[in-house]
Amino acid sequence: MSEVTMKHMLKAGLHFGHQTRRWNPKMKPYIFGPRNGIYIINLDKTMRLFRQACDFVTKVTSDGGYILFVGTKRQAQTIIKEEADRCKMFFINHRWLGGTLTNFQTIKKSVDRLKSIEAMQEDGSIDRFPKKEILLMGKERVKLDRNIGGIKNMRSMPAAVFVVDPNKERIAVKEAIKLDIPVIALTDTNCDPDGLSYIIPGNDDAIRAIKLITGAIADTALAGRSKFKETEAIEEEMVEQALAESTEEAVEVTESKSAPAAEEAVEKTEPESAPAAEEAVEKTESESAPAAEEAVEKTEPESAPAAEEAAEKTEPKSTPAAEA
Repeated sequence: MSEVTMKHMLKAGLHFGHQTRRWNPKMKPYIFGPRNGIYIINLDKTMRLFRQACDFVTKVTSDGGYILFVGTKRQAQTIIKEEADRCKMFFINHRWLGGTLTNFQTIKKSVDRLKSIEAMQEDGSIDRFPKKEILLMGKERVKLDRNIGGIKNMRSMPAAVFVVDPNKERIAVKEAIKLDIPVIALTDTNCDPDGLSYIIPGNDDAIRAIKLITGAIADTALAGRSKFKETEAIEEEMVEQALAESTEEAVEVTESKSAPAAEEAVEKTEPESAPAAEEAVEKTESESAPAAEEAVEKTEPESAPAAEEAAEKTEPKSTPAAEA
């Protein structure tokens, strides 16, 4: 966040209040005194309260909350839009529709209508309608975008509301107070500070003063969102690491449980299979032994007569030869 100093505030004319005849007595604690018919704001108190407001914005955004920027007066419109867009926050800079916060569900219907028309214009499906209806829908889109374009992506209540000139935005302030949403406000000497959570006493009419404070709030919101994203990334990494560790532990537990079971199964299988194997061997031997003996016995009677017959045939032939 760029550091805002007393010199910056003086240069922006933040210390100039309204004419003395247009003041609100409730702002007296923040006024230094009158000069040339206007009240001068005490910038020492402004600086202290400004820092408190920035600390609150840092806390809100670093916790993931969003700020709604509101400034519909002519001097603030462009600044509110630019700074809110820069820090990726929501804004309303033309007209505050009654019930924007207190009747948010109805506002969401208008937001859905805006998105529907934009989608039809993008994909070309709007061309199927008659030209007159296309023209009417185009005008409707412009009007909706002007009033609620800055909150079309806001799905829930903002964590806080930043307002330029709480007198001008009194309806927005009342709705936020009713819903217990903290209000940060750039508050001039003619404003009523009652109900505001964080007051930043200062000139709410000068463009440079509005730019200085709104830009500083946007810078603070950016820093807070950056911190939130870093924390979110660390938490995601820790969750992934925890999941990985739990998976490893589960695998180890499963292995430790399955190993004894496998050994037990092997032990049970071995005693059962060993006798069966021995019995099979014995049975095979007992069956094969008689068969072998029988085969031998059959072979011997058949071969013996054949041998004797061969011997008898050989002897008569050899005897005459011997005699000769």
